[in-house]
Amino acid sequence: MELEELEAKASEPEFWNDAENSQKILQRTKSLRARQESFLKLQHSCEDLITLAELGMDEQDDSILAEVASQLALDRQRYEKMFLSTLLTGEYDQNNAIITLHAGAGGTEAMDWVQMLLRMFVRWAEASGFETRVLDMLDGEEAGIKSVTVEVVGENAYGFLRSEKGVHRLVRISPFDSSGRRHTSFASMDVMPELDDSVKIEINPEDLKTDVYRASGAGGQHVNKTSSAVRITHLPTGIIVACQNERSQFQNRDMAMKMLKAKLLELQEREKQEKLNQIQGDQLDIAWGSQIRSYVFCPYTLVKDHRTNHENGNVNAVMDGALDDFILAFLSMQNKSR
Repeated sequence: MELEELEAKASEPEFWNDAENSQKILQRTKSLRARQESFLKLQHSCEDLITLAELGMDEQDDSILAEVASQLALDRQRYEKMFLSTLLTGEYDQNNAIITLHAGAGGTEAMDWVQMLLRMFVRWAEASGFETRVLDMLDGEEAGIKSVTVEVVGENAYGFLRSEKGVHRLVRISPFDSSGRRHTSFASMDVMPELDDSVKIEINPEDLKTDVYRASGAGGQHVNKTSSAVRITHLPTGIIVACQNERSQFQNRDMAMKMLKAKLLELQEREKQEKLNQIQGDQLDIAWGSQIRSYVFCPYTLVKDHRTNHENGNVNAVMDGALDDFILAFLSMQNKSR
């Protein structure tokens, strides 16, 4: 059992000789112990429900049976969450995630769509116990958001959110169209794992162009008084990352370098598999025919994932963060194909 092996390593006299490795072992031990405790709690709850159900049937007490049904529904949700985590087998699935949303075809309507998607993912994250933090945001000229980068903090954040990478399509009656016509808009979602210092990616300082500028948006009086926001361009690949949320230029640069490292790691892995020459090759056009999922508000309501064919007719619930079924369908499909 992995947990027992890790606990045995932690008790060895030389355990703290390698502080970096020791921290990894302790983090993994904590994660496995939490999973074990969650499983045992669910097991005990199910055993108690069986006893309670038998009592309700013996006493012919409908109130007891109703209580059983209510608790069973909650336990089923807990089970589905646990099952979902077992499908995460990627090397970086347990890491925090960094997501970026970009407006595509559709003008102001597409920028409003980015803002809607941001709300959807933040609500999903909060309901899943994750913390979110906006790292960089570029507002639209009239409304909405041109692009936004968000850090999602919590165990398995990347493992879950990597299923959302791709182009998301919106069909609705546009509030920006005085004629009340139906519009189709697109936005792209990029997802990267947040990497720690143990992942070695060689970056030549001469390959970097760093620009500093004044941040915009939330952040108090400090925001517009200093040029603390940082944008880094990796010249050989053309990758651009930016961060403006932190209080200092140094902190923003550190976060931007983490983002760049994740992008370069993704590029290296893709080059091994597909021999891509540039990072732009991993992104389809943010337009017709490239979407992974469609969100239709009119003439009917439906959210459909085009990879798994999973559907949900309650588009409002999905926009409020009900994404678990879509994530489960994607991860299940991916595991079957391996």
